This record gives sequence, C-alpha cells and structure tokens, in this order.
Amino acid sequence: MHSLYSAPAVDAKALLGHELYSEVILYFTNRTGASSDYVERQLVECLRYLYLVSKHREQLSGLFLPVEQQIDEIWHYLILQTREYRTLCEERLPGGFFIEHRSCPYATYQQAPSREQLIEQSLRWLPLYRQSFGPFDEGALPHWTMPRFLRDEMGLSLADIAQLEAREAA
Repeated sequence: MHSLYSAPAVDAKALLGHELYSEVILYFTNRTGASSDYVERQLVECLRYLYLVSKHREQLSGLFLPVEQQIDEIWHYLILQTREYRTLCEERLPGGFFIEHRSCPYATYQQAPSREQLIEQSLRWLPLYRQSFGPFDEGALPHWTMPRFLRDEMGLSLADIAQLEAREAA
C-alpha cells in the first residue's frame, strides 16, 4: 500500500544524523499529535526547502517563505541546534553556506501579494523543486503554499503544475 506520506527522495537521517533526526521527529509528534510519518514528511520538506535555498541562493533570495508555518517551526528548531545546523548548511547542503533566517515584519504579512505575484514566485520555486525532487505529489502539497495556491485558487491539477514546471525548467 502506498502511503500519502511515503518516504521522499531526501535522506533526512543522513543530512541531520540519526540523533537529531530522531529528536526532531519525537519533539514534533509529541507537540502536534501528528503521526511520525507525517512529521517525517514535514521534516523532509523543510530540508528540501533548505536544499533549494542553498543551491539557488540568487534566484530565491527575498521571496516569501513558500512553506507552511509548521515547516518554518521545524526550521527554527533546527537553527537552535546550532552546531548541527551549521554542519548541515556548510557541509551537507550544496551551497556550503550558513542559511540565515530573517522573520518578515507583521506589516509585510498583511500586504498580501497579488495573484500575479504569487504565480511569478511559484514559477521560481516550482521548476527548481521539480529538477531536484520530481513533481509535487499529494504528500508534499500540504506543506507548500504555492502549489496549493495554484491547485486550489487557480484550478490547476498536479499534472497541470508539473507541465508548468516542465515548460519553465526547459
């Protein structure tokens, strides 16, 4: 049986080490009540986000965080494990630099981007995600705001989004 939250193609244990990986899963399953499979998928999508920021620093700098709040909270948790987080950023992710976190001021969050801006930003992330991890699937969708916006607000299916990615990535 194929789970909605099946193991994606990012080895979170290898990137974080077994101890930190287990710590994150335990902390967030206890905190949220979510299943360990779901929390693992959240962690993987957080690591995918960090991977993309690391690999595509210039293209992605300055964009709104395209993941759900819980992914950001996992990122905050990782940052607090400073030694392991520094190793992840500088030695295990492709860019080899420390990924800093800067919160957006509340006033900025109140200024909702237009549909056109959201689509333009999506088209920066989507091809890069697809090139690295394949097209978005139903398991990734709960964790990324942009492809969900395209599906829910613009009426695109995952197959439609994959075709957009293919055209943009070419």
